[in-house]
Amino acid sequence: MQSQTKIRWGIIGLGNIAHKFATDLLTVEDAQLYAVASRSRKTADEFSKKYNAIKAYGSYRELAEDKNVDAVYIATPHVFHKENTLMCLQQGIPVLCEKPFAMNINEVEEMIALAMEKKVLLMEAMWTYFLPHYQHVLNILQKKEYGNILKIEADFGITPEYNPLSRTFNKALGGGSLLDIGIYPIFAALSTLGIPNKIEASAKYFETGADASCHIQFYYDKNVKATLNSSFVDNTPTTATFYCEKATIKINRMFFLPTTVTIVTDKDEKTLDFGYKTLGYNYEAIHFNELIRQGKKQSPIMSFDFSRKLITLLDKVRSEIGLEYNLE
Repeated sequence: MQSQTKIRWGIIGLGNIAHKFATDLLTVEDAQLYAVASRSRKTADEFSKKYNAIKAYGSYRELAEDKNVDAVYIATPHVFHKENTLMCLQQGIPVLCEKPFAMNINEVEEMIALAMEKKVLLMEAMWTYFLPHYQHVLNILQKKEYGNILKIEADFGITPEYNPLSRTFNKALGGGSLLDIGIYPIFAALSTLGIPNKIEASAKYFETGADASCHIQFYYDKNVKATLNSSFVDNTPTTATFYCEKATIKINRMFFLPTTVTIVTDKDEKTLDFGYKTLGYNYEAIHFNELIRQGKKQSPIMSFDFSRKLITLLDKVRSEIGLEYNLE
């Protein structure tokens, strides 16, 4: 049961993103990092000491069966999201699951169905949605302060050191640029323009079979287009630019992280700084805590409907580029 004071969090999967989430969770007043779980007890012990967690488990199931856990953050590789989420939902634990929610729409539907059956809160951890700069841009675009969107350009390209055994390049773990980082440009288009009428996409591949890069075009009514790119072989600007009738709104470098926004009109140019003090993961944690305290079963922002649309677009792009995963 939820504690009366702080919501006691568990983290399953203790890789890089779990460290970032734990770092920011320490800044959330009504939250406590209560338990962490890894397949390695040594890893769990080290992580718990670093972030002052009370419990450290050498298996995910042990954490799921701990009745003191009020919420769990799932940060395992993509291919395990469904399995780990279902395990926690069966125990009645609210789940914040890293993006992509799962590997395909069928897995996502299975997760949502169980959450609804058990009446347990479930949300995809698309943390960018909750960042103040992104919410500010969404508000401007939705109000059409600078007219309609004419086109979007968004990219995410980085060059991690190639290691065919690492999660990033391992197709068996859902590796590749599309699901790992291409989801962010696609999210930018979906959250502002919605579902496109037509999709074109092409990709290049690593020898592991994971996609090295993706070039994607979304086509909408009135000749509106979104050009989206992801890459593990090129460093790109990592910006999201919205070309409107009366201004260009640019979310600057690493647009999916806490960053600045530049708005250019015929009259002037201004850059907005949102004064971030954290890595940015605290915003989704605060939102999730509020949902728990209010007894909500899904987020009005990162809703089931939005997650369905997002994974459906990823599935369609995968179909366009011929990317298939062998899922049991």
